Amino acid sequence: MSDRAEAYRRAGVDIVAASNLVDRIKPLAQATFNKGVITDIGGFGGLFKLDLQNLEEPVLVSSTDGVGTKLLLSFEFDGHSTVGIDLVAMSVNDILVQGAKPLFFLDYFATGKLDVAVAERVIKGVAHGCTEAGCALLGGETAEMPDFYPPGHYDLAGFCVGIVDNAKIVDGSSIGIGDSVIGITSSGPHSNGYSLIRKVLAESGLSGSDLLPGASQTVAEALLAPTRIYVKSVLNILRDFPVKGMCHITGGGFYENIPRILPRGVAAHLNMAHWHVAPVFNWLKEAGNLSWGEMLQTFNCGVGYVMVVDKTLEEDVLNRLKALHEQAWKIGEIVKLAGPESERVVVDVPGEGGAC
Repeated sequence: MSDRAEAYRRAGVDIVAASNLVDRIKPLAQATFNKGVITDIGGFGGLFKLDLQNLEEPVLVSSTDGVGTKLLLSFEFDGHSTVGIDLVAMSVNDILVQGAKPLFFLDYFATGKLDVAVAERVIKGVAHGCTEAGCALLGGETAEMPDFYPPGHYDLAGFCVGIVDNAKIVDGSSIGIGDSVIGITSSGPHSNGYSLIRKVLAESGLSGSDLLPGASQTVAEALLAPTRIYVKSVLNILRDFPVKGMCHITGGGFYENIPRILPRGVAAHLNMAHWHVAPVFNWLKEAGNLSWGEMLQTFNCGVGYVMVVDKTLEEDVLNRLKALHEQAWKIGEIVKLAGPESERVVVDVPGEGGAC
């Protein structure tokens, strides 16, 4: 193998290292396999056999995403062990909002020069995320592309497929005036707004090892906290409660994500006094000289996942979430849309004498 691979190695591609990586990550992926997986890592494609026994009209739901410029902080602060969790979370949470159960996940890891130890740490995080989401890491791709990425850098993409019965798709169409909006806590900024975060961090003069103002975490710990995976808790809720709508608070914050599930003629009226805003968001606001309107447009500000339920179910759903060790709150309600479409989400901000 070494002689045959020599010409490619001189061009900057080490296929021996790539083979070594596959050997290392194969047991990581196998640990996530469920009964649907009927192939092993290393084939041209991953095979998955659907179990349709309890589904009358099955619908496949898919999503793809990446980690974005949060990766740049991962390179700087040695966060390779957790960005794989971010990668899984961004896709599985997105299909979850339609009521889908994740079945399998595939990853794409691309770099200029393959560092097997770093890649293994990243994929180990992917496998951890898949285990947390209850889906199989069915396969993936490692691409070594000399001169394409700066030294020490890599990029990630993820692809998820899930399933839901057609009659149980959650699409927000039944949301009505008086419904309760429930928010589930985030772990921090998750994987959104990092172009702005990096700008604020650079201008603040803080290093990754400094304590974050107002917190017991370091800056690196707060900014690299992996995106929460809500799958198991939300599927538990969906099993017993008729949830009308859900959304994952990602890029675009509250103002762009919540309207995606609202029917015509209604708005979501939220109150920031009703949920906990973690210190990292207060620091970003102060250090970046940002308004709460700008914060809510960019970040999740402490709420990573939103559910809309009938007001009569509000207490039961909150109690169930508490029993599942989730921190959740009623953060608002659905009201009649009184203004233009741009006001489909209105947030009361304590101490600022108004809404934004």
